[in-house]
Amino acid sequence: MNDDVRNIVLGLVAAGISAALGWVARTYLWRRRLRRKQAFFGLPDNSECLLVVNRDPATSEPAVHRFDVFALLELSALIKDCGANVQVVTQDTAQQGFGERTEFCVGGPASNRRMMAHMAAMLPGVRVNVDAEPGPDRGAFQIGSERHRLEAGVTEYVLLARLTAAQRRDARPVFLFCGQRAITNQAATRYLARNHERLHRKHGNNSFVLLLKVVNSQAYGPDVVELVADVTRAAQTPLPAQAVSTRASHRAS
Repeated sequence: MNDDVRNIVLGLVAAGISAALGWVARTYLWRRRLRRKQAFFGLPDNSECLLVVNRDPATSEPAVHRFDVFALLELSALIKDCGANVQVVTQDTAQQGFGERTEFCVGGPASNRRMMAHMAAMLPGVRVNVDAEPGPDRGAFQIGSERHRLEAGVTEYVLLARLTAAQRRDARPVFLFCGQRAITNQAATRYLARNHERLHRKHGNNSFVLLLKVVNSQAYGPDVVELVADVTRAAQTPLPAQAVSTRASHRAS
């Protein structure tokens, strides 16, 4: 074997080793990223989770608003990426506790009684005005001492929450997408899909509650979303009795 042939062989061997090492490194990084994603969503391989869908309050028949359908599609893609299985249930048939399986709950308390139960149990510092009659506070969020009113198509708010049962270290999380309108539910699911790595770096696998603002949805749809604040502490701190009674009397008037 002369020098030229030996150099060619050595070059091919070096290229093969480099390609193999690169493949191993990429595979390792991909698997590590997948494991972090699975841990954040509580979705290990072949695990089961729930998608709890609401009803469209604008119809008398059981139906799901098209923007909520889009939100479910966004979540289904995340679940599939984690290698998990999903069961879709309606808000009036999801009669079980939380923590056994990861749950994604879509829709405000006016259209989703499951959401209402979760908020009462885990977000005592949040009140949502569910009055059917038109008014400036219809659909408004009260979080602690702050009130966030709905301006349809211009400024709309949605809560994105990841919550776990504090008494169980192995509890699977519940994700809440509680918006003032259906399009804001889709905006929150899209925000989670785009930013879950950053959220995991900041919050780890701990609970958090974020208030998001959807800007000019009549022009931009669910795409332009701003983070208003991390409201975890305020949302998990019970409202003073005076504030609760004031809200109750307002609804009664």
